[in-house]
Amino acid sequence: MALRRRGLDTGNLRTVAGASVAVVTLAQAVTATVALRRGRPDYADAVWGPGLAAISLVGATVGRGDARRRWALAAVTTGWAVRLEKQMVGRMAGTDEVDPRYVEFLDGASTPKVLAKVFLTQGLSQLVVSLPLQLAAASTLPRSSRRWLAPAGIAVMVGGAVVEALADRQKDQFKAAEDGDFEGGGKPDVLDTGLWGLSRHPNYLGDSIVWDGAYLAAAASSPAAWALPAPALMSYILMFATGARRTEKHMQDRPGYADYQQRVPFFFPRPLATT
Repeated sequence: MALRRRGLDTGNLRTVAGASVAVVTLAQAVTATVALRRGRPDYADAVWGPGLAAISLVGATVGRGDARRRWALAAVTTGWAVRLEKQMVGRMAGTDEVDPRYVEFLDGASTPKVLAKVFLTQGLSQLVVSLPLQLAAASTLPRSSRRWLAPAGIAVMVGGAVVEALADRQKDQFKAAEDGDFEGGGKPDVLDTGLWGLSRHPNYLGDSIVWDGAYLAAAASSPAAWALPAPALMSYILMFATGARRTEKHMQDRPGYADYQQRVPFFFPRPLATT
C-alpha cells in the first residue's frame, strides 16, 4: 500500500521514477547506437532536451499529484526542449566535425569509456536534474500560502526559457551578419551587445534559470524541497562541466576575447550601478 508523506505518494513516486529510468535508458541507448556508428559522440547533446521532456511527460501521465502543476511543468519543459532541439539539430546538421569540447573530453577514449563518460553520465544527470519534476508529479499541493511557489516557479521557468532563446537568437544573428550591417564599418570580433553584454554565457544562464524555476515549483510540496541538489547539478553542468567553462577554452585565441572577459561577467550579471 502506498504511503503518503506530507503530500507525497511514495508508491506513485516509484512508478514515476521507474518510468523515467525506462525512457531515459531507451533514449540514451538509441542515441549512443547512432552516435557510435557515425563517430559523432556529440550527438549526445541532441538527446538532452528530449530526454528531460520525456521524463516530464511521463510524470504528467502516470503521476497522481496536483494535475495542474504536473501538466504545466510538462508543457514548459517540452516547449523548452523543442526549441533547444531545433537549435542543436541545426548546429549538428551544418558540420561533419565533432564538437571540439567532445574531442578534448574523449581524447583517446575507448568505446566503453565513451559510453560511460558521455551517455551513462548524461542519463544519470537527466534523472537527477529531473528529480523535482518527478517529485512534483507524485505530490499534492499544500493548502498553505506555500502553494503559490508552484505558479511562481512556472513563471521563473518561462522567464529563463525566454532569456535562453533570446540569447541564442542574438548569437545566430551576429554569426549571420555581414560587416556592412554594423555601424562604423567592420563586424566586431566578439558579440558583446544585448544579453551578451551582461553575461558571457546568457544562453547557459537562461537554461540554469529554467531548472531553478522547476525546483521552485516542485518545492511548493515540502518533500520536493529536498531536491535542491538537482538545480545545483544543472548549474554545475552548465557552468563548469560541459557548458560555459569548456566553451571558453576554445574561445581563448579569438581576437578581442581576452578583453571581453575583462569587461563582461562570466555567468551572473553584475548588479546595476546606482547613482
